[in-house]
Amino acid sequence: MLLEFILNNLLQICVTIGLLLISVAYLTLFERKVIAAMQYRTGPALNGPFGLLQPLLDGLKLLLKEIVIPNKADKYTFLLAPMITFFLALLAWAVIPMFENGALANVNFGVMYLLAISSLGVYGIIIAGWSSGSKYPFYGAIRSASQMISYEVSMGLIIVCVLMLSGTSNINGLINAQRDMWFVIPLFPLFVIFLISILAETNRHPFDLPEAEAELVAGFNVEYSSMGFAAFFLGEYANMILMSAFTSILFLGGWLPPCSALAFIPGFIWMALKILAILFFFIWVRAALPRYRFDQLMRLGWKVFLPISLIAVVCVSTFVVFFS
Repeated sequence: MLLEFILNNLLQICVTIGLLLISVAYLTLFERKVIAAMQYRTGPALNGPFGLLQPLLDGLKLLLKEIVIPNKADKYTFLLAPMITFFLALLAWAVIPMFENGALANVNFGVMYLLAISSLGVYGIIIAGWSSGSKYPFYGAIRSASQMISYEVSMGLIIVCVLMLSGTSNINGLINAQRDMWFVIPLFPLFVIFLISILAETNRHPFDLPEAEAELVAGFNVEYSSMGFAAFFLGEYANMILMSAFTSILFLGGWLPPCSALAFIPGFIWMALKILAILFFFIWVRAALPRYRFDQLMRLGWKVFLPISLIAVVCVSTFVVFFS
């Protein structure tokens, strides 16, 4: 029985990691196709039908490139940093359910676990910037750390509001609490703030200031090549999918359909569609908006989002105490 249990869990882990890696690879193609369509271009179209082999060839190209370690770099931490980033991006999926009771680990503190894992991602970036032995990656790493920490404060307060409404930090319980009404309806302003915050949390445009070309060349990963760069690249896109799933769970009812008449469609389909919709938002913002200045980014986080989030915590807690 123990051996069967271990083999079953290993199979689930391998399937989850395999699906995530395939999703990350084809998210890059999806992004390039969507941006090309918005700019009246074709996008990747030569490698395979409709360019479907392009992600595989991009990965093969990075795999075959030489790994270059700068002379002034701290070799061991330099190699460790991309592994940390990529490993954390995979680790978070242990508690993400794509359908009812579909998570690898159904723990009572699943939401806190996701918040903790997303917060730990900054360590890989800081280690990469410091260990490169150059000031430009280090500046990019410090920028990334400051913006991620700044926006995590507002995200944490918004999550507190959601947990007060649901009455549980278990992810299955939180989703089931939205059977009558998704939390996006009563908490729509917080949903908008959370969407903007996950852009800063994942270092995505218009908040991709750690790699602002005008000042920092390419940010914390400028000294990386080959699979080191690929690990950061995969980690960034895996975090995009993770934060999209997290947003779907908190505000959009996870695997729940929008109405009972559509309940015959499997929950996995609804969860995937919601994640895809938020990923489209990531890509649409990148194609449509210019990059912020760093002072504008920090002002938005500390002077706008933080006060609104604090007021929201007071309002939601008051509602829960007097009306529940």
